[in-house]
Amino acid sequence: MAVKKGNMVRAIREKLENSLEAKASDFRFPSYLFETQGEVVDIKGDYALVKFGRVPTPNIWLKLEQLEEFV
Repeated sequence: MAVKKGNMVRAIREKLENSLEAKASDFRFPSYLFETQGEVVDIKGDYALVKFGRVPTPNIWLKLEQLEEFV
């Protein structure tokens, strides 16, 4: 199923840790990306802006392929 605006998602660890983005910046991702749900608030091209509301963090752009629906 495709990720859409308003979906609750989390990051897929294997796809994010081995990504070009991880190699270009700090590869130590916070655990909340993988363990808590975030809401897709916008989509532009291959990227989704995700808001993790239960923890005080900034919104983050992640590739759609790096996300899965949080059930």
